Amino acid sequence: MQHFEDSVYDLIVETSTNLPGDVRRAVARGRALEDQATRSGLALTTIARNIGMAEHQVSPICQDTGMPTFIIHTPVGVNQIEMKKDIHNAVVRATKNGKLRPNSVDSLTGENSGDNLGAGTPVIHFEQWEESGIDVRLILKGGGCENKNIQYSLPAELEGLGKAGRDLDGIRKCILHSVYQAQGQGCSAGFIGVGIGGDRTTGYELAKKQLFRKVEDVNPVEDLAKLEQYIMDNANKLGIGTMGFGGEVTLLGCKIGVMNRLPASFFVSVAYNCWAFRRQGVLVDPATGSIREWLYESGTGISVDGNGAGVPAAEPVAVSASGAVLSGITPEDAVIPAAPAGMTGAEAAGAAPAAPASTGSREIRLTTPISEEDIRSLRVGDVVILSGEMHTGRDALHKYLMDHEAPVDLNGAVIYHCGPVMLKDEDGWHVKAAGPTTSIREEPYQGDIIKKFGIRAVIGKGGMGPKTLKALGEHGGVYLNAIGGAAQYYAECIKKVNSVDFMEFGIPEAMWHLQVDGFAAIVTMDAHGNSLHADVEKDSAARLAQFKEPVFK
Repeated sequence: MQHFEDSVYDLIVETSTNLPGDVRRAVARGRALEDQATRSGLALTTIARNIGMAEHQVSPICQDTGMPTFIIHTPVGVNQIEMKKDIHNAVVRATKNGKLRPNSVDSLTGENSGDNLGAGTPVIHFEQWEESGIDVRLILKGGGCENKNIQYSLPAELEGLGKAGRDLDGIRKCILHSVYQAQGQGCSAGFIGVGIGGDRTTGYELAKKQLFRKVEDVNPVEDLAKLEQYIMDNANKLGIGTMGFGGEVTLLGCKIGVMNRLPASFFVSVAYNCWAFRRQGVLVDPATGSIREWLYESGTGISVDGNGAGVPAAEPVAVSASGAVLSGITPEDAVIPAAPAGMTGAEAAGAAPAAPASTGSREIRLTTPISEEDIRSLRVGDVVILSGEMHTGRDALHKYLMDHEAPVDLNGAVIYHCGPVMLKDEDGWHVKAAGPTTSIREEPYQGDIIKKFGIRAVIGKGGMGPKTLKALGEHGGVYLNAIGGAAQYYAECIKKVNSVDFMEFGIPEAMWHLQVDGFAAIVTMDAHGNSLHADVEKDSAARLAQFKEPVFK
């Protein structure tokens, strides 16, 4: 097993930087269904560019590389203790090389370990089997979509859907509701894994295991196959759209598994995964530790241009309802997904997207610091292209600023909800990935921070609530929705790291002062009381109610 650490490192790099073929085809099918001249169409175009850039640059698709979760099947006699040591070493190396963001945080002290090791991290599940090889699977599921996981205990009363009983139709209602409650905060369009039964712990485990199934497989349980298809046909009628902008494509995949339960309990557990569906696997030689086979089709060469001309969908593959997956396809070398005509991947990143034509919105260029007059001239739907200095700020910083002064002048400034992947060399700090994080976590603080410091724009994803909306109106601010997961696209817009404060918070939570040029985001909450997020949620709630009547007897 002398090569096992290197094999795990290769698996981590491939998972973090190169979306598998089945996921790319799902994204391409979504793009084909969405009007490219809409906000959701614009978001999907940016996503497609980002996928190609991440592969080309061998950098993280999304800056939030999640909590690395390994599921490993070994033959009897393999030393799992030594394997665990090798996995830890590979995780440390991948973090040091900027393929993983340091994400392991002490829950009591808030201290970041800096290397993704700590109590409970990474997550490693070992199981023995009677096969000769070692099956190693990895999923990198970011915190934004992890926070939109949900568990239902039936019977239950669900908003817009009424009573959900302990039957297939009650399960149907739970799954539809899970998509509705996620809105755009989990970086839709998403993929969901559903676990029916078990207890509270095993139900969630079953749900997450469904995410290791292939997007194009067919459930061998007839009732579940019908339910999966029903969800795919109808969840997209909710109108939530990509990033929660409204649109035709909200869900890209649904996989459901079932296990026995206690008589008193009936749980339906849903694991929500963002569009950046990063999971991969390898079959390893137990003698040498070398990779024999990749278990999911490589994404290399599979276009996500959405014109229907990509690689045809794979033939359906049977899986067990408990989540076991058949071996996959060895990747082949091929060209990377195409950027827009005449552009390289890097050039595509630097090209700010045009304002979506069908919405009648405008393209506005602003340089920081921004005046209140400029901000109050903006309306929901406008595409703002920023240049100048912006400042990252997440949970730790917002909490700190409530009771302390800022280390820099924030009057007229832009705060970016972002925890970047950063590397340092003799020339200083460099941004390796820098997409937005989910903003709703800052709702308890954001309005007060805007008022206290005179902040003019907040950038994030998923939108914010009524307290922030009120502060935007009272103090002259806007919320700009960047495209979640587009970490390479936005990293290319960052030209220099000016400085950093609060490194004691850890790299993701530190306050990075970044010089940007051509940084594009969409106004989704303005200074006039308008919120695209509130409008989409209200509309999708009305659409959800149409699914109240029973479908499955």
